[in-house]
Amino acid sequence: MGTTNSKRKIIAAAILGGACLAASAQAATSDTERLHRNWRTAIAHTPVPDKGCFTAEYPLTVWKQVACVTAPNIAYLPRSGAGSGQTTGDGNDYAAVTATLTSSATGSFPAVKGLTSETDGGQHNVYSIQLNSNFMSNDQACSGAVDPSKCLGWEQFVYSSSEHQAFMQYWLIHYSGTGVKCPGGWNSFSDDCWKNSNGVSVPQEPVTDLSKITLSGTAVAGGIDTINFTDDTHAFNVTGQDSVMFLAAGWTGSEFNIIGDGGGSQANFNAGTKLTVRIDLTDGTLAKPVCQANAGTTGETNNPISARARPRRAKASNCPPSSSWSRSRRPDRAARSGLRTDSIHGVMAAPRRS
Repeated sequence: MGTTNSKRKIIAAAILGGACLAASAQAATSDTERLHRNWRTAIAHTPVPDKGCFTAEYPLTVWKQVACVTAPNIAYLPRSGAGSGQTTGDGNDYAAVTATLTSSATGSFPAVKGLTSETDGGQHNVYSIQLNSNFMSNDQACSGAVDPSKCLGWEQFVYSSSEHQAFMQYWLIHYSGTGVKCPGGWNSFSDDCWKNSNGVSVPQEPVTDLSKITLSGTAVAGGIDTINFTDDTHAFNVTGQDSVMFLAAGWTGSEFNIIGDGGGSQANFNAGTKLTVRIDLTDGTLAKPVCQANAGTTGETNNPISARARPRRAKASNCPPSSSWSRSRRPDRAARSGLRTDSIHGVMAAPRRS
């Protein structure tokens, strides 16, 4: 009997010890994830020391200059307005809109559930992550357009998984026409013109790592615009002159999403995928941003939004009826400017097969 009791005590102790080790490992993982999140926030608000392309690696918040690369010759199209309720994008998307000029925006996916695969044109793990401005009328870059009153400026901050790059893409929409061609160095698309900034090389990120990815854009009048892409422990940055598009003078709307990788293509997620989309904005005021429907500007799409998805009730009257959104105002602790950052959250769900 004594031997049996001793064995039972040993087994119980082993089980308890195993449970403690598991709890300790889980706590360590949670602490590591928290440290990585904090680092991604900090590096996104750390200015680069010069113009060009840069990288940084956790835990350091110091940028290292690297060689820039030529961005891909792919047009990431503006919306045509043909998007449907079965897709997100091509105009059927929501944007965070500020009453005053936006100076920076950061997009992330704080919660990712059920995501196991994604395809674009039948190819796996091909997608883009885009942070897009509103279409800007009266843009100084449109001064040479055939009809400047109809020309629109547009700037995109893009990560391309297939091209392994991050860069900015600029558009002059309705620029060309009779007797007027695109400016030198710009590509022509219908009556639009587009070109890229330099690119920075970025590893191809598995779509299943989406919760560890953030994409930021900033604009400084008379200075430089920057794109900052971070994965779990690495950051990549490219700069460009604000005078290419004069974004700082017209940026009031921000669309953020994971969509097809250029040319109006579509990213298709496995059934049951649920993504939470978050946009953090800085505009120098305490006013809350507005979640505006049908204000997306990209022509690429994805497949999550569906009439068969069962969303929760929206918390804000302007927010999507087919998604759950909330707004929260909080101090931006990482910023040293003393400004406040507002955030908008949204949930997209791909339908489960019946």
